[in-house]
Amino acid sequence: MKYFETDQIKYINNELFIENVSLKKLANEYGTPLYVYSRNHFIKQFIDFSNAFKNIRHKIFYAMKANYNLNVINTFIRLGAGVDVNSEGELFRALKAGANPNKIILTGVGKTKNEITVGLKKKLLMIKAESEEELELINKIAFDLKLIAPVALRINPNVDAQTHPYISTGLLENKFGIDTDDALSLYRRKNYYSNIEFIGIDMHIGSQITSVEPFVESVQKMIELYNQLKKEGITIKHLDVGGGIGVKYKDENVSSISDFAEALLPLFQKLDCEIFFEPGRFLTANGGILLTEVLYTKQNNNKNFIIVDAAMNDLLRPTLYQAYHHIQPVIMKNNEIIKADVVGPVCETGDYFAKNRDINKVESGDILAIMSVGAYGMVMSSNYNGRRRPPEIIVDGDQIYLTRSRESFEHLLWDEKVI
Repeated sequence: MKYFETDQIKYINNELFIENVSLKKLANEYGTPLYVYSRNHFIKQFIDFSNAFKNIRHKIFYAMKANYNLNVINTFIRLGAGVDVNSEGELFRALKAGANPNKIILTGVGKTKNEITVGLKKKLLMIKAESEEELELINKIAFDLKLIAPVALRINPNVDAQTHPYISTGLLENKFGIDTDDALSLYRRKNYYSNIEFIGIDMHIGSQITSVEPFVESVQKMIELYNQLKKEGITIKHLDVGGGIGVKYKDENVSSISDFAEALLPLFQKLDCEIFFEPGRFLTANGGILLTEVLYTKQNNNKNFIIVDAAMNDLLRPTLYQAYHHIQPVIMKNNEIIKADVVGPVCETGDYFAKNRDINKVESGDILAIMSVGAYGMVMSSNYNGRRRPPEIIVDGDQIYLTRSRESFEHLLWDEKVI
């Protein structure tokens, strides 16, 4: 049976380590469920991404919706990244993590008046607009504030990203962005929007995209729009191709970042503007582990169940997307493989991490590692069933940093009382 390892997460003498730290030690010290991240995985992914596109003018904006832990954000800020925020709450976190406002992009298909106002007052790098009505609102708020709003239109290129339908965002049937022809009409009316400066063309076609073809097709459409605007004397300072580059969770045939660069660089080199990227999952997914203790094992007829102390409220992706996450023991002490469901204690049949999975036979008290949870793990967690969310640990070499402690029950009730 194959086990999931990376440069920073490996078995040493049948014990799983993250960088130079034993995961068994972390589980013993901090309890389970427990999120653990490798800082050096994050750093390596960022450097690999940036180096792949070093021959063009580019900026990387970390899409913090993937993992908005303050120290994860700060790791990328220290590397020179900007931040892509999708709400006022994410903006608040980005600023707390040390992000410079002029390196923050405000995105989102349904921004509120307050979010737009805050974004303008904070003098963010730009706001992405996704509809004509939103443009009208941005222009009005900017007029009232006596400001010029830097705006880019998010284009919907009508390209199939060939990913899960819940995370596909580049088709006209999706709620995101503006049709290319409608966008061209809006750019042409730039003088009508007295308090808006159009500075860019943006797109984002989806998440966990494993091949280069959807990106190439989308970028080609964006270049057609760019060239038409240029012909009409409308200057565009940047082309933002969003994020969405996929990672390996199981045995997917995932194009490397070098493959993406090889296909896209010839297109970008034809442009006289800066290229923006907004990776999230690519930077963080495989740098995270969710540790969970086996509570019980049981059989119903011939069906094996491994019941663990983590649940769907801690990691929602298997329930929501039927997503695969590799699961392996922290201590490799039994080579016997069984077929089992790995399930949590929440009162839902949908509370599972794996179904009919080939997995090492384990017993009560063993610790399992649920892999590839550095993206869309903790950020999608909840307190369903009155459960406390897990702590988060960042490991850097042999250094251990508790970056978020386990919630207390009192914390869950801080603003609630019986009347």
